[in-house]
Parts: sequence; structure tokens; C-alpha cells
Amino acid sequence: MDIFEKAFLKELLPSEAEPCRPPNKELDSRREGFDHFSLPVILERIAYLRKIAKFSEGSASETIKEYPQHAILLLYRSRSGGAELHENFADLFLVLEGRAALVTGGSMTKSKTIAPGEIRGDAIEDGARQELRAGDVAHVSAGVPHQMLVSGEQSIACLVIKIRQEAE
Repeated sequence: MDIFEKAFLKELLPSEAEPCRPPNKELDSRREGFDHFSLPVILERIAYLRKIAKFSEGSASETIKEYPQHAILLLYRSRSGGAELHENFADLFLVLEGRAALVTGGSMTKSKTIAPGEIRGDAIEDGARQELRAGDVAHVSAGVPHQMLVSGEQSIACLVIKIRQEAE
């Protein structure tokens, strides 16, 4: 095991923690048609994503649950992300902690299709910039380019609801 692997494991799995925990069972369904995700469990998962992001490219996400017309995800970023456009899904961001700028509209530079209905680019030109902080809610319609920008030592953690929507 090299030095990086040891550091990674030490950060992710402190001695008092369980060796390799699966996602918390509270995030699983308890009865048909009803799901409940408590804030303490969500914040625990964000703490886990923060550790993963530290050893990756500065971001990590986790799908909590997928439904026929929407999905619920957790997102943590300590660095800016690339530009995105979802042709069939709107994004509803609920900011749990931190701050970042969300740039929407405009046009993407160096865009490419990475999957059906999913386009990525390097950046957004001529978009509108909105600062997001803990407690804010932001909706980005399907078909609208968007990019999350994190500056300096800032970070952001969001609950993201991806809602099936045809682009307007």
C-alpha cells in the first residue's frame, strides 16, 4: 500500500469508524410510496462526500434515490465544476451549507455530448451569475446551460432534485 492509499484510508476510515460503511439504511424506503431522509443523516453523508472530494477533483456526489420522474442527489464541491446542460431534466438545488455562484444561460464553450441528453462544456460565456448560500433554493430548467463556481477556500453542499422536464 503506497503513501497516498494510506493517507486516503486514514482520512476516510478513522480508527473509531466502521471499516467500510454502506449508505445509511435510513436512506432506504421504509414503506411503499413514502421516503424520509433526516437532516442528520444527510449531513453525515455530506461529511463523507467532503472526504471523498478531498482526494478527487474537488467534488463528489451520491444518488440517494431514483424515482420514475425525478431523482434525489447530494452534491459537495470545493472546486468549480464544468458547464452542464440536461435536455430532459431540470435541477432544483437546495443549498445545505457553504456558498458558490451558479451561472445560468449564455453559451457553453467546448461543449460535447457525453450521453443522450447530457452535454458538458468547459465554461459558460455571457451567462447570468447568482450567488448561492445556505438555505437558498435555485431551479434550473431543462435545456439551460449552468455551471457551479466555487472560489478560494469556499465549498458548497446541496441536495439536488433532478426533475424530468422537456426543454422549453
